[in-house]
Amino acid sequence: MTTSQPLADRIRPRTLDEFVGQEHLVGAGKPLRRVVESQTLRSMIFWGPPGVGKTTLARIIATSANRAYHELSAVSAGKKDLVQVVDSVKAKQQPVQRDLFSSVAETAPGSSKGALLFLDEIHRFNKAQQDFLLPYVEDGTVVLIGATTENPSFEVISALLSRSQVFVLQPLTTDNIRTIITQGVADLGVTIADDAADLLARFANGDARKALNVLEATVDLYGEAITQDNLEAALQSKQLRYDRQADEHYDTISAYIKSMRASDPNAALYYLARMVAGGEDPKFIARRLVIFASEDVGLADPHALTLANAVFRAVETVGLPEAGINLAHGTVYMAEAAKSRAAYSGYKAALAEASESGNLPIPLKLRNAPTQLMKDLGYSKADGTATNLPSDIADKRFYGD
Repeated sequence: MTTSQPLADRIRPRTLDEFVGQEHLVGAGKPLRRVVESQTLRSMIFWGPPGVGKTTLARIIATSANRAYHELSAVSAGKKDLVQVVDSVKAKQQPVQRDLFSSVAETAPGSSKGALLFLDEIHRFNKAQQDFLLPYVEDGTVVLIGATTENPSFEVISALLSRSQVFVLQPLTTDNIRTIITQGVADLGVTIADDAADLLARFANGDARKALNVLEATVDLYGEAITQDNLEAALQSKQLRYDRQADEHYDTISAYIKSMRASDPNAALYYLARMVAGGEDPKFIARRLVIFASEDVGLADPHALTLANAVFRAVETVGLPEAGINLAHGTVYMAEAAKSRAAYSGYKAALAEASESGNLPIPLKLRNAPTQLMKDLGYSKADGTATNLPSDIADKRFYGD
């Protein structure tokens, strides 16, 4: 069958029974299956890496709940698009799809229940755009399902996050990907050698869309019998691989920080480049610079924190690719700066003491004295002692050069 519809969209699951992976959410008795079975919806955030089923789950939920359904991507949508959705819902004339997995749509009267709005890449909406959604989520005009590959704690405003339930989706397992590859092969009417299927499942790295796109491209290039050789040939043009969700993510950021800590700007720039080239969120890197400025540079160069915050702000306002220059600026500065962990070490020691000794009485001389009685009791009155610590730990020292 010749069609312009991508393979990944053609074989997209329509029910939870067809869905592959995320058993911790869609298995028997698990949260999302209970949502589908009970048709009791509340706003949700799906947080997980690409190609693990976020969009598919939103469509399955909408179909099962028989709600009017709107789908936007924050990559291309703006406030105007949100206004149109809200207005159509309020007018009870929102567009609904008879079949979410085809291009056939109709216009029908809206339900008294809120329509379901799926907002992909919600982290790309700025605060003002997210703020606009808040009252309509709060009053039930729309039930929001936001999808993000980024930590929603940082990328979704707290008011919206507090009104949503966050579900964490995991990378698909190699077995999950093999199952999906088998479905793709059947749809395409081709064959694939076992070693080629194993290679493709490993290459996909938990991303079903990636596996299916490569499968389809290989068939286009080499025909109906997929071997390991022609699959490897099709993969020759692949970009630098960088797993933002697994070990390579943590290993690379660790190497980056340790290189700056070792005052090695060459290595730090290299690991910075690997992260940027691999698609790492530049704000994640910038946040690490802000932390590093106080944790490792500290009082040896107090200006470092000011510069790190300026880099973070520049990354927010400039964006990639140019923001890479700002990150390089900050990286070299931190690598070459003098280092002192005295403030950070003192803070950790103070935390440990506070945890161990509990809420010791604060010396009277340090307490506020808003009333005469409190003044008579000695609040806010100098007592001649040199320490400001509670008496039980008066000799403790947390900070030292």
